[in-house]
This record gives sequence, C-alpha cells and structure tokens, in this order.
Amino acid sequence: MSKRQSLVAGNWKMNGSLESIGQLVAAISQGVSEGTEAEVLLCPPYVYVAELAGLLEKTDIRLGAQNVSHLESGAYTGEVAPSMLKDFACEYVIVGHSERRMLYSENDVRVAEKFIAVQANGMIPILCIGELLEERESNCTEEVIARQLDAVIELAGIMAFKAAVIAYEPVWAIGTGKTATPEQAQEVHEFIRLRLARHDHETAEGVRILYGGSVKADNAKQLFELADIDGGLIGGASLVADDFLTICHSVR
Repeated sequence: MSKRQSLVAGNWKMNGSLESIGQLVAAISQGVSEGTEAEVLLCPPYVYVAELAGLLEKTDIRLGAQNVSHLESGAYTGEVAPSMLKDFACEYVIVGHSERRMLYSENDVRVAEKFIAVQANGMIPILCIGELLEERESNCTEEVIARQLDAVIELAGIMAFKAAVIAYEPVWAIGTGKTATPEQAQEVHEFIRLRLARHDHETAEGVRILYGGSVKADNAKQLFELADIDGGLIGGASLVADDFLTICHSVR
C-alpha cells in the first residue's frame, strides 16, 4: 500500500483581490482545520504571496507560487527570483504549467532550469507535463510525456524527484469540451511512474503525481481512488471554498 500523502494544490491563476482572497482563505482554513488526509497548498498570484504568507501562518495550509524565474537576480524587468519567494515562506513553486508553455513559449529546457532553481532555494517544484489535443489524437501522448520528463532528468538527475511533485495536465481536456476519463488519467500517471522507475524504482514509487485535468467536486473522489493519482492541481474549483474543500476531503 502506498504511503504517499495526497496533495491538493489550488492554482488561482490570475484571479482574486485583497478582499476576495481574505474571505476565501478564511473559509478554506476553517474547513481544513476540521480535518483532511490531504496536504493542502494554495498558489496565489505573485502580488498576493506576502498577504497569504500572513494569512496562512497559523494554519496547516502550505504556500506556493505559480511561476518563477530560472535566474537569481539582475536586469530582468518583471521577473521574480526563487530567493524572493523563499523570503515569503513559499514551500512549493509550479513550473512548466501548460499555460506557461503555450502562452509564454517556455520550452522543456527552460522548465528544467526553473525546476533546478526552485530546488536550489530549498523549495519543492511542481513539474507540470501534458499533451495537446493534436498530440493526443496523433497517439503521441507517451512520446510527449517522456520528452518533458527526460529534459528534467537530463539536467537535474533522477534523484531530484525525491524532492519534487509532478502534475499531469491533459491540455486537450481543459476547456475543449472533451473529457479525460479516470482510466485515461490513471494510464498516463502509471506511464510517468514507470518512466521514472527506469532510472530509480524507489524514487518513482515515492514521487507524488497530481492530476490537473479539470478536477471538480463531483469527480475528485473517483480520481483520487486510482493507484497512481496522488491528489490534484486544481484551477477554477480552488476559487470556490466549498468546492475546493470537497476536493480536499475526497482523498483516499
């Protein structure tokens, strides 16, 4: 039986205001304090990281960021260094989210560099990987997943995954009207674990793999019961306290 603790991570993306996040955190904190088997993480926009650091200080909820620079300092207007996030008690940082790859042209090597920078500053990267619709329809899913994983293994080494989380995002099932079945999700999660096991079995068994394919309150329990799904990277549902808490309480 797996001893991996489930992780439910809320990615707020570019949403929220000082007033709304105060209310949201209060409601989530209350619900989490009543008990959940999951580790719970919130990833706000950069400008609210300091605010959440204060709001979460006396709770069991972890703080993370949605993105980071691969560089430590310098003339890089608009960028945020990993050491800056560390200053505000961030424990996790999302790297390689599908929106960063697609909208901001982050390639596999750049994502791997960010992964390394996060770990170098004592935080845990959440490495996002996943295939596009045309890649799924061309039966290239495993090829894409392998390429994205291998880029990080090549630069960081397999042992780096002992202090990392992976999030699988079937990009083709997000906002397209198409739906990934739990069986399709489990199939890819299993492939990810087996891909890592080619390098080190213990690391593969220990790494947490989250599902990021539109997890909602009504499908979370079914997904989280699957052998290789260790929680979720939650988008829209993390902005609604009741929905997010239902997901948090759905872990096995």
